[in-house]
Amino acid sequence: MKPQIELTVFLSGEVHSNWREEIRQAIESEGLPVRILSPVTAHTASDAAGDGLGPEAKAFWRDHKSAKVNAIRIRAGIAAADVVIVKFGEQYRQWNAAFDAGYAAAMGKSLIVLHPDEFTHALKEVAAAAMAVAQNASQVIEILRYVTMQE
Repeated sequence: MKPQIELTVFLSGEVHSNWREEIRQAIESEGLPVRILSPVTAHTASDAAGDGLGPEAKAFWRDHKSAKVNAIRIRAGIAAADVVIVKFGEQYRQWNAAFDAGYAAAMGKSLIVLHPDEFTHALKEVAAAAMAVAQNASQVIEILRYVTMQE
C-alpha cells in the first residue's frame, strides 16, 4: 500500500447529535490516517470551564470566564488542525459554530462546512469561505478518504 497523507481534523459545531461519533467510527473502520480533535461537547462541563477561576454573582460573568477558557481549547485545536469541519445542526442557532468557521478561514485552514440543504441560503457566506460543503457524514468521509490517499 502506498503512503497516505496524515491529517489532524478539528470537529466543531452542533452538539445535539452523534455526527462526531459517526465520523470517528468511519475513520477508524476505514483506517484513515486522521487524528480527531474537538471542543468539549458536554454542556455542563463547557458551561463550568471557568468555574475554577472563582464564583460569580452574575451568570454573565460565569459565562464570560467559561467562554474564554473554552476558547483556549478551541483556538489550540483549530491551530493544530489541517482541516476544520464545522457542522450546523437543526436545533438552536450555532453562533459559536459560525465564529469557529470564520476563525478557521481567517487562519487559512481548509474548511469543510456540514449542514442540511435548507440552510444553504442562511450560510452562504460561511459556505463561500469553505473548501467544501457537505450535507452528511458520508460526504465528509469521502472527502477525507480522497485527501488522505496518495497515488
